[in-house]
Amino acid sequence: MLNDAVGFSEIYIVCGRTDLRYGIDSLARLLRFLGIENPATAGTLYLFCGRRSDRIKGLVWEGDGFLILYKELANGSFQWPRNASEVKSLTPGYPSS
Repeated sequence: MLNDAVGFSEIYIVCGRTDLRYGIDSLARLLRFLGIENPATAGTLYLFCGRRSDRIKGLVWEGDGFLILYKELANGSFQWPRNASEVKSLTPGYPSS
C-alpha cells in the first residue's frame, strides 16, 4: 500500500519490468529512452517495478536533484501493468464513511 501522494502533481507508471538495480542516472536515462524529454520536472513521480512484483522504485525531481524512493512489501504484491494495454487510470481512493 502506498500513502496518499498528495505532494505530486503527476504520477506515471512505467509499464513492464525494470531492473531495480538501476540507480538514479539509469532510471532517468530509461525515461528519456521512453520519450520523456525532461524527467526533471518538479512534482512528477515516476514508478518502476521489477520482475518480482513485491517492490517498486520511484524517481522524483526535487528542484536541486533527483530523489529515489524504494518500497518493498512484507506480504503480497503490486498489480503492475506489464504492457500498455494493461494500464489503468490512477485516481485517489478514499474510504467511504
